[in-house]
Amino acid sequence: MRRPVLLVVAHGSRDPRHAATVHDLVRRVRAQRPGLRVETGFLDFNVPSVGAVLRSLDAEGVRDVVALPLLLTRAFHAKADIPAVLAEAPPRLRIRQADVLGPSPLLLAALERRLHEAGLAPADRSSTGVVLASAGSSDPEAIAVIADVAREWRHTGWCAVRPAFASASLPRTEDAVRELRELGCARVAVAPYVLAPGRLPDRIARGAAGADVLADVLGPSPEVAQVLLERYDAARTPLLTALGA
Repeated sequence: MRRPVLLVVAHGSRDPRHAATVHDLVRRVRAQRPGLRVETGFLDFNVPSVGAVLRSLDAEGVRDVVALPLLLTRAFHAKADIPAVLAEAPPRLRIRQADVLGPSPLLLAALERRLHEAGLAPADRSSTGVVLASAGSSDPEAIAVIADVAREWRHTGWCAVRPAFASASLPRTEDAVRELRELGCARVAVAPYVLAPGRLPDRIARGAAGADVLADVLGPSPEVAQVLLERYDAARTPLLTALGA
């Protein structure tokens, strides 16, 4: 039996860097799992839309799809927008929605990769305070997850880790940078907990003006690609079991 198609569901953005980064990540996923068919659909702003991809797959005769939200937390898009779009898919498609990407130890590894690429050395760890800068959400569950990730990351040896948000929630990145300075950290680094460039990541970057180090977005790092494959595998197993495979 053919493996279900992996449909990566991205939010979309008017910023062309967003879609370019999503496509780079999907190419890495394909490279890490040769033979797996991976498609990309966007909820807004970019093409193809999720609905268009699903209709195309149905027309080809595809029957099994794992729809994977390219999201770090379970907020409104994962709980409402994506299920609504999937509910409008052609009825012959069997679709299973995978879990969002976070939290995951691999995402922490990706954050650290970006910090090291930005110039932090392993020896800087105990004297460096880190701002875990998220896009933000009005969903309390999503905010709680970011706070939990910050606490977990703090236990790996950093001087301190503080969550911050570019929208909807407080504190802002600049406030967290200031707090770490006041705490006495020798240096302050900002680690954007976002997948692709865009308006909110740019706001995080502006808020990091007072920091010593600003890491890049997670983007197409190998760790993020591996999380996508883990979420796909977890979602496809019950789907195949139901089909008797």
